[in-house]
Amino acid sequence: MPLASGRTLFLVGTAHVSKRSIEDVATVVAAVEPDGVCVELDAARHRNLVDPDSWRRLDIFKVLRDGKAALLLSSLVMASFQRRIAKELGVEPGAEMLEAVRQAERREIPVHLIDRDIQVTLRRTWARLGFSAKLKMAWELFGSLFATADIDEETVERLKEEDLGGMLETLAEAFPQVKSTLIDERDIYLAEQIHRAPGERLVAVVGAGHVPGMLRRLEELERGDQPRDLTELETSPGPSLLPRILQWAIPGAIVVLLAIGFLRGGLESSATSVALWIGITGASAALGAAVALGHPISVLTAFAAAPFTSLHPLLASGWFAGLVQAWVKRPRVGDLESLPDDITTLRGFWRNPLCRILLVVALTNLAGSIGTFVAGGFIAARAL
Repeated sequence: MPLASGRTLFLVGTAHVSKRSIEDVATVVAAVEPDGVCVELDAARHRNLVDPDSWRRLDIFKVLRDGKAALLLSSLVMASFQRRIAKELGVEPGAEMLEAVRQAERREIPVHLIDRDIQVTLRRTWARLGFSAKLKMAWELFGSLFATADIDEETVERLKEEDLGGMLETLAEAFPQVKSTLIDERDIYLAEQIHRAPGERLVAVVGAGHVPGMLRRLEELERGDQPRDLTELETSPGPSLLPRILQWAIPGAIVVLLAIGFLRGGLESSATSVALWIGITGASAALGAAVALGHPISVLTAFAAAPFTSLHPLLASGWFAGLVQAWVKRPRVGDLESLPDDITTLRGFWRNPLCRILLVVALTNLAGSIGTFVAGGFIAARAL
C-alpha cells in the first residue's frame, strides 16, 4: 500500500509456525528489495531468535528478585503450546521472523523491531481482568500444558486466511474483555511504528491476525490523522485501588479477628487460632511447593514463610521457596540449553530445573493464598 511522501509498504501476514510463511517472507523481500524490514518482534524476542544461546545467560535470581517469575512462567507456557505445534510441522516458532531478519542482514538493510514489549502487553492484559477471569486465564494457560497438538500445515494456513495469529490472539478469543490489549492496542502500535520507520520501500512481517487492524490504522494515518503518543501504550499499569486496599485489609482483618478471639476466649482460645493459622497457611503453601516437585528444603521454607508472608502484602511465600529452590537446584547451562525442547512435553516442563523453580513460586503462592482464606474463615468462625 502507498504511504505518506510516496513511500510504499509491502505487508506480509504470516502464521507463526508455518513453512509456507517462511517462503513467503523470502520471496517478498527478494522481489521488493526494500530499504528496511519491519518485524513483529520486541527487543527480547529478537534477541532470543537471533541468539538461541541467550538462555545460558539468564539470571534466575534476578528474575525472582524483580518479581518476574509469573511473567516468565506464563511466557514459557505460551511458548510450550506453540512449540508443540511447530514440532509437528518441522518448523521453529518465529522462523518467519528470523527469516525476515536474515534476509535484511544479507542485504545490509536495517531491521525495525516494531512490536511492544511482551511483558508490558501481559501486564496490561492482566490488569484488565477481574478476579474470576484471572483464575480462568491461569487455568487455560495451565491446561494448555496438557493439551495435545494435533494439527497439520493445511490447518495452520486456514487459520492464517481467517486472520488468526499466535497464542496471544487465541487468548484474546477466549477472553474478549482483553482483546483491546492483546490485539487492538498492538495493531495500533505496529502500524504507528511502521509509519515512523524510515525508507521509501518497506516490507513488514506480522502475524496475519494483525493485518486488518493495522491496515485500518495505516489508512487513518494516510488520511492525515495525527500519530498516537505511544508512551501510554508502553506503560505498565499499577494495581487498581480495590486490590491495593484488599492487600492491607485482609491481613488487617486477620489480626483484628485474632485480637477479638483473645478478648473473648482468652489466651488458650487465641493460641488455638494462631495454631490454626500457622498450620493451615503453612501446610497449604507447602502443598503447593510439593505439587511443583520442589526440593524438601523448599517445601519446608514454604511452610515456614507462609504464616508470616500471608500477613504482609509486599511479601509472598513463593518468592522465598523459589529462591531456596534456585539455590539448592540452580539450573546448569545444559538445563537452559534444553529448555526449548523440554517445554514441548508436560514431563519435560516439570523436570526442567528452571521451569520447576517458576512452578514452585507460582504454585506456592496460589496454594498459600487459598490457605489464607481458609484459615481466615476458621478464625472468623471462632472469634465471631
